[in-house]
Amino acid sequence: MTQKDQQTGLDYAGGKVTNLFFKIFFPTLLGMIFNALITVIDGIFVGQGVGPNGIAAVNIIAPLYMVVTGIGLMFGIGASVVAGVMLAQDDSRRASVGVTQAVVVSGVLVSAVTIILGLMPERVARMLGCSDVLMPHAIDYLMWILPGIFFLLFNCIGMMVIRLDGSPKFAMLCNVIPAIINIALDYWLVFPMEMGVKGAAIATSASIIIGSIMVIYYFCGHSYVIKFAWSRVSLWNNVWRQACVGSSAFITEVAMSIMMLTGNYVFMKYYGEAGVAAYSIACYLFPIMFMMSNSVAQSAQPIISYNYGAGNSKRVYKAFKVSLIVAIVCGLIAASCISFGADIIVGLFIDPDCEAGLLARAGLPVFAMCAVFFAANISVIGFCQSVENAVQATILTLLRGVVVIVPAFLLLPTLGYWWGVWAAIPVSEALTLVVIMIMGACNCFKLR
Repeated sequence: MTQKDQQTGLDYAGGKVTNLFFKIFFPTLLGMIFNALITVIDGIFVGQGVGPNGIAAVNIIAPLYMVVTGIGLMFGIGASVVAGVMLAQDDSRRASVGVTQAVVVSGVLVSAVTIILGLMPERVARMLGCSDVLMPHAIDYLMWILPGIFFLLFNCIGMMVIRLDGSPKFAMLCNVIPAIINIALDYWLVFPMEMGVKGAAIATSASIIIGSIMVIYYFCGHSYVIKFAWSRVSLWNNVWRQACVGSSAFITEVAMSIMMLTGNYVFMKYYGEAGVAAYSIACYLFPIMFMMSNSVAQSAQPIISYNYGAGNSKRVYKAFKVSLIVAIVCGLIAASCISFGADIIVGLFIDPDCEAGLLARAGLPVFAMCAVFFAANISVIGFCQSVENAVQATILTLLRGVVVIVPAFLLLPTLGYWWGVWAAIPVSEALTLVVIMIMGACNCFKLR
């Protein structure tokens, strides 16, 4: 039997690295873009069906969604990396047990979060900076997104592990099919049924639940190697290891929520509800940039983690080099599309000539400059995660997502230039890339 037959559906040990990468990348990219479109389509339908206040209210609640996504990605990436190392050591039983333990523990954690949110929705909305004008929409969205928030966890973990198991096309379908269903439900509930933001939240929750059912179906007898296999042996050691490896993914999502939360406060201060509506359009585009960049990192991750576990550093660095080049190309494409298509993009969400529309049309080209820096940063952070270097991944994530961006949001607008508030994100990503380049020159990214 070949290594491919013994382990997963892909030959991580002997296949050509470039071919392996693109075999995973294209279905991963398509699946993640469709997943991001769930959020974007929500925004378009809410913007057209409810107006600027609708998308502003959704943007107020969005940081909570990002935090739960972060929990799912933390355990998903952690479980996938650790399982990849175990598969390289020919221990599929431990890999399966570790994945199952990640699902159970994170499920308990997310259950507690959803219960808390459901018990005090108005207080939570106030803490997120919601105004009286936006409160009814915000409460509607929060209460109906809660079922989806719980099941989102299974999607996040499932996507990572299914790709590792050698089924990137099925992972893609787990994103594409729910996204199509979400679009159809969004239209029906927001327009014919006139349910506004509540309808958008119901559509999102329903699509996430369907994706979760597909993930569970895959692991109940249709996977190559990794199955549901419960054991309490080394439970907390395994969970801690996974959480450490995936911690930077959690911090990335928390950082995105901080970015949205801080931006909401700053835009509200300088431009009121119209400013938050304009900023929300940028926040709807950010998941697309993130999914493009993350699809690169996650396509390289199983190749890197498997060969890292096997001690093949040459293949590890080859996969990283390919991922970095592809990430930069994706960043350039995203930046160009947002910069030159700003008027069209704004028109998809709201009237481009209203106050919020004018603000967004002016600000999106400035915001778009972050795309290339962001893509390169995510690729490097993904490499650190894949070789279990959680410390470097966490430091870089905190730098770009908290340490620089919060002061940038607070200080740049005080310079007196209209673009200051829009430049905070590009500045934080650019400064992080400078630090990465300095670390690279000092050989800080060597395998341990």
